[in-house]
Amino acid sequence: MQAAPVRPGRSLHRFANPGRFLRLSKVVFPWLLAGGWLITLAGLVWGFAFAPADWQQGDTSRIMYIHVPAAWLASAGYLSIAVCSAMGLVWRHPLADVAAAEISPVGAGFTALCLATGSLWGKPTWGAWWVWDARLTSVLVLFFLYLGHIALVRAFDDPTRGAKAGAILALVGVVNLPIIKFSVDWWNTLHQPASIGLTGSPTIAPSMLWPLLVTAIGYTLLFAALSIARMRAAVMERRIRALLMARAATDQDVFA
Repeated sequence: MQAAPVRPGRSLHRFANPGRFLRLSKVVFPWLLAGGWLITLAGLVWGFAFAPADWQQGDTSRIMYIHVPAAWLASAGYLSIAVCSAMGLVWRHPLADVAAAEISPVGAGFTALCLATGSLWGKPTWGAWWVWDARLTSVLVLFFLYLGHIALVRAFDDPTRGAKAGAILALVGVVNLPIIKFSVDWWNTLHQPASIGLTGSPTIAPSMLWPLLVTAIGYTLLFAALSIARMRAAVMERRIRALLMARAATDQDVFA
């Protein structure tokens, strides 16, 4: 007899068991956090102290080692929320809704860092703290999408309704990601074109590119560590709430 084929949904559920997630994340989290801090600091020290300054912008360009990785993680974070939301809607993935809800505040923080450092970079470069540039405006829309998602998933007494509403917003908001990516190509903007693309060679010097990539790796590890920490807290909070509700129901049966 042949074994029954394993459906994708069931396989995903197996890997999304909350108990298994807590055990695995307990081991992984310290390494992600420590590695994220060490690699980020190494990249920043490399970029600010040893990498050459841009020949046009001078030392002002060094803020890119903070700004650019934050911009990458802002978009990547929202994409991960959309993926988790789709998994929650289609497969009822046990941890998908938790992941989407807890990644959102982390992504909002990185987006805020992107906007703040972009403003600091824009003042000496463009002569203004803010311009309604296509890239800046679309990133600001991304920040509001994050805030809307955070509010929606927590706006209902029933977590399932909140997760569904947040998932719909996350999936609709994905249309903003290609606008962010290609805005400098589609419109005449003040923002400089991308120096690193999926096709073609980077236009940034290797001596500046490598510390930027190292910092981006550190940011990614920190993003993952913060998201996992929030997910662990959310899973344990749900378990505690379930235990309290079960105890309350037991007490009512005893005194009935």
